[in-house]
Amino acid sequence: MRPLYSTNIPNYPCRRGKVRDVYDLGDRLVIIATDRISAFDWVLPTPVPDKGRILTGLTRFWLEMLGVPNHFLSDDLAEMGPEFVAQADVLAGRTMLVKKAEVVPIECVVRGYLAGSSWKEYSQSRRVCGIPMPLGLVEGDRLMEPIFTPATKEESGHDVNISFAQMGQRVGFGLAAQLRDLSIEVYRTAAYYARCRGILIADTKFEWGRLPDGEIILVDEVLTPDSSRFWPASEYRPGTSPPSFDKQYVRDWLSASGWDKNSPPPELPPEVVDRTRAKYIEAYERLTGETFNGQTS
Repeated sequence: MRPLYSTNIPNYPCRRGKVRDVYDLGDRLVIIATDRISAFDWVLPTPVPDKGRILTGLTRFWLEMLGVPNHFLSDDLAEMGPEFVAQADVLAGRTMLVKKAEVVPIECVVRGYLAGSSWKEYSQSRRVCGIPMPLGLVEGDRLMEPIFTPATKEESGHDVNISFAQMGQRVGFGLAAQLRDLSIEVYRTAAYYARCRGILIADTKFEWGRLPDGEIILVDEVLTPDSSRFWPASEYRPGTSPPSFDKQYVRDWLSASGWDKNSPPPELPPEVVDRTRAKYIEAYERLTGETFNGQTS
């Protein structure tokens, strides 16, 4: 099995994100989910085999299940061009042809549980992104209602949490309210479904784009272990941080490794890579109800 760290498709401009390579076909885009993994704002030197296929498969599953207007057009490499077909052995299952949209420059985060940065902020101020919260909550508590906590989209470094009012000032209050309502609605639907499959979605982030005719559509990855905090329902206990299906395991290993988080990160040991891959696959199989068949190359 040879993980895909980076791609090289001739003749098309490419923008490389932390984990995805995006090719511009003019009127459409091709998004390729590599096996790169990032943590603490660094792209790690060790890829996780099949990670890109798992994320793409989950995104496809959610887009079909949710029925929300979105950017997906096809996963048929032949519709993307011969350059993509020529590399089908590594691109199949991890590549999507999508509509071009003007991406709204806000991470639309929805939280159903008090975890991560929201727990840290609550512990200090009893607020989350400026939203007053009840007294006496503990880490991991389920919130009475999901809350919308937008963040800025940063090209480098951490995204920065902002208030709804600050989001409105950036993109307009009408659009801000529309994206808040859409994001919470999608989260509620997905969280209910996932809970029935034994997974709690503690929080997630969505990205939305606007087509030339003004229609708002869901873009980028959707409800994956990279964009969400997934917990096994059977191990959930308020007051603790449950083991997760996302890359928290990698973060924990890096934190314990002695790495200073300011210099280039270390290689991941094989056992960390294997366990991370297994966690991603388990999330995929629980949510989709299908066996993941990784492709080798």
